[in-house]
Amino acid sequence: MTRRVALEGVDNFRDYGDYPTSSGRRLDRGKLYRSASHGRATDADLATISALGLAVVVDLRRETEQTRDPSRRPKNFQGQIITSDKAANEEDGWIKHLQSSDLTEDAFRNYMVTYYQEAPFDPRHIDLFTRYFAALAVTDGPILIHCAAGKDRTGLLVALTHHLLGVHPDDALADYLLTNDVERLERRLPLVTEYISAFSGKTPTDAAVRVAMGVEPHYLEAALGEIKNRFGGTDRYIERILRVDPASRDVISARLLS
Repeated sequence: MTRRVALEGVDNFRDYGDYPTSSGRRLDRGKLYRSASHGRATDADLATISALGLAVVVDLRRETEQTRDPSRRPKNFQGQIITSDKAANEEDGWIKHLQSSDLTEDAFRNYMVTYYQEAPFDPRHIDLFTRYFAALAVTDGPILIHCAAGKDRTGLLVALTHHLLGVHPDDALADYLLTNDVERLERRLPLVTEYISAFSGKTPTDAAVRVAMGVEPHYLEAALGEIKNRFGGTDRYIERILRVDPASRDVISARLLS
């Protein structure tokens, strides 16, 4: 299948369904979507998004990010929008990194590993992830999750969803790595370089920007490894921290697997 939804101003938009699961059932297509932010969505993009019939949009960005890059939604959009104002005045660690780092490839990689180790336990993420899974249990229509780049916060939440539904870890990792589409990265490289330079006052190399734009297997492994260290496994984290009990898990599976 073609997972990507071709849009002009919304990056990394794709379907993360249509995978076999350990139950013998298959994760449905057309019910789960992920993307980067929608602030640059064109009118044509909004028409395409409208046709998907989204019932819920989960915006994982901080309040400052939402203010800096307000989302565009289809006209008369009737779906639920889930956001969080927890720690609304928190310092943006990514911006702080850009301002203090030497912006090398290793600097970006080291930042991302630390970020992923901490991300599952951030109060904002716990709040949003919990509300997302609650929505999965009661929503019949498609759900979209997105952050700024659609790769880290979004990638972690997608991986947790795949785990909950029994998608094989190899398939979950392959889905995560679809962010590294070479054509997409090269197309966006000038824009991201400009963005990094604006916040840092420095111009990174193209190779460093490619690292900043992409994802690597050990990022996701760092998050899941830290979850295992603290809770003994992803299942216990999902149940104890994100409050998805066995009954809710069964309901979500019944809604999304066929």
